[in-house]
Amino acid sequence: MKQIGKIIATEKVPTTVDEFFFWTDKELIIKPFDVIKVNHIKNSITFGVVEEISHITDNASFLAGFISNDFGDVNYQQNTLRIGMNYVRARVIGNSSGIYTPVLDGYAVSLASEEDVLEALGLKDIKNPLPCGYIEMYETPDNITIPVHFNAQFLIGPEGAHLNISGISGLASKTSYAMFLLKAIQEKYISGDNEESVAFVIMNVKGRDLLAIDEANDELGKEDKKIYKLLGLETTPFHHVKYYYPFSKDVVSSTYGRRNDIDSQMKLNKAFSYKYIFEDDKENIDLLFSNIDDPNQTMESIVNHIVTGQGGFNGITNWDDLLKQVYEHTKSGNSSREKEITVLSWRKFYRLFRKTIEKTTIFQNSIAKNKKETRLSEALKSIQKNDVCVVDIAKLDEETQGFVFGDVMRAIYDLKLGQIENRSESDIPSKIIIFIDELNKYASKEVPKSSPILKQLLDITERGRSLGIILFSAEQFKNDIHDRIKGNCATHAYGRTNAIEVSKPDYQYIPIVYKSMLTRLKQGEYIIQNPVFRSLLNMKFPRPIYKQFKNG
Repeated sequence: MKQIGKIIATEKVPTTVDEFFFWTDKELIIKPFDVIKVNHIKNSITFGVVEEISHITDNASFLAGFISNDFGDVNYQQNTLRIGMNYVRARVIGNSSGIYTPVLDGYAVSLASEEDVLEALGLKDIKNPLPCGYIEMYETPDNITIPVHFNAQFLIGPEGAHLNISGISGLASKTSYAMFLLKAIQEKYISGDNEESVAFVIMNVKGRDLLAIDEANDELGKEDKKIYKLLGLETTPFHHVKYYYPFSKDVVSSTYGRRNDIDSQMKLNKAFSYKYIFEDDKENIDLLFSNIDDPNQTMESIVNHIVTGQGGFNGITNWDDLLKQVYEHTKSGNSSREKEITVLSWRKFYRLFRKTIEKTTIFQNSIAKNKKETRLSEALKSIQKNDVCVVDIAKLDEETQGFVFGDVMRAIYDLKLGQIENRSESDIPSKIIIFIDELNKYASKEVPKSSPILKQLLDITERGRSLGIILFSAEQFKNDIHDRIKGNCATHAYGRTNAIEVSKPDYQYIPIVYKSMLTRLKQGEYIIQNPVFRSLLNMKFPRPIYKQFKNG
C-alpha cells in the first residue's frame, strides 16, 4: 500500500510498546480511527490506529509568527516560508508476528490494505459472524469500505451479552441502530441452521416509530441497498411480527397508531389489545411504585396485604373494589389490625394508585378473546422461535409504562426459568432479546434501590446471559445509568453527545480526540466497543429497512 511517512523518535518523545509518532505530507488527509502499518524488525508489521494529528513549524512562538507578517499585516507575503510539518500520534494495536518492541526511527509508515485492517482490528476470521455495520477509511483514490462483524456469542451470549447504546435524542439514531442489529440477528437465526433459536420483545416508547416494522421502507435508496448487500443482509423487513397495543374502547386513544393500520393488523391476526385483570395481575401492583422512594417498605407491605388477602382484601375480584377497599384504610381512626402501616401510608398508596387507575384504560375486569384481547404476560409466555413482539407503551403515562415494562421482564424471566407448565425447554427460544429505549426512566442512579424494576434489570444483566435473556438498551446520557447495568454490558455503542457528557467518568478511558469526535458524529454513525475488537471502531450503518413515519 501507499507509503505516507516515516517514524520519528526523539529524546523527549520516544516510541513505546503502546504508541509511536510519524511525520507525513502536509497535504495528506488522514483521520482519527484510520489504521496504518509500520515495517518492523524480523520482517514483521506493526499496526497502529491514528489518534491525533498535529502541525508544527519552526516558529518559536505565536508572537514570532505575528512579527514575521510585518507586525500583523494579513495581506503581507513572507519572503521566507516557515519550515512546517504534520506529525501523527498512533496507538499500537498489534503486530503480525506478536513482536511488541517499540518501532524504530526512520521506518516506513503506509496505509493499510483491507486485509491489513481486518487483521489489525481483530476482524479477520470472526467466528459466528453477525453484521454490525461498516467502516470507511482514507480519501479517494485510496479509500476502502469494509463490512464489520461481531462474534454473535459476544453480543447475545454465551461469551458476553447485553448492548447499551447512548446518544442525544434524534441525531444519535439509537433505535435505528438497535433495530439494525435485531434484524441482522433474526436473519442469522431464522434459517433454522443454528442449534440455538432467538425471539425478540421490543418496547415502542416513541410515537409510531416501531408500529410497522414488518412493512418495507419504500424510500430505501440505492446506496443503502448497496450497503446491505455488502453486509450480506436482505432488504426485507422483519418477519413473524406481532403488535400489542394498550386496550381502549375506541382502539386509538391509548396509542399513536392509526385506526386503519391497527384494524388491518388485527384482521391479519398480527395485532392484539392487552389488558390487566385483577385476579391474574394483582401480584404486579408493586411495579406501579418503582420510582417511589419507600425506605420503610410501607408500599411493599400494602401490596403484600392485597396479594395475600389480608386486612379485608380477601374476596376482591376487580380493580374498582380494590380501590374502594384501599380507601377504607385511608379514613382517620382506622382500626385495622395492621398497625405497622399508618393511615398516611394508606393515603399515599391510594393517591398514587387511584391516579394510575383513572389515567389509563388497561386495567379491566375481563378478556374478550374474540375481540383480539389478551393479557400481555400470557401472550409473551407463549412466544415462539423467531417471533418479534412489539409492545406499544408510547402514549401511556410514565408510571404505567414502567408497570408494563416490569411485567414484560417478569413474564420472560418466568418463561426462561421454566415456571410455565405447558412449555418444554426445547419449545422455548433459547435466547430472548428485550429492547428498551429511555433506560434512564428505570435504571438511573436516582431510581430508588428498592425499585422492583431496577432489581429485575440488575438480575437480567447479571444472570440473564446464562438464562438466555439479553438486554438491548438505549438512553441519552450514559453517565446517568446504574453502574452495575453498564458494567455488565459487553458491547457499548456511543452516538453523538455533548461536551458536558463526555467530561463525565464513563468517558475517561476514551482518548481526547475521540471524545471530541463524539460531539460531532453524524446520524447513522457510532463509536463501538466490543471485547472482540482490538480498538474502538468508528462505524456506520444503513437506513432502516422497515417503514418510516415522517409525522410521528
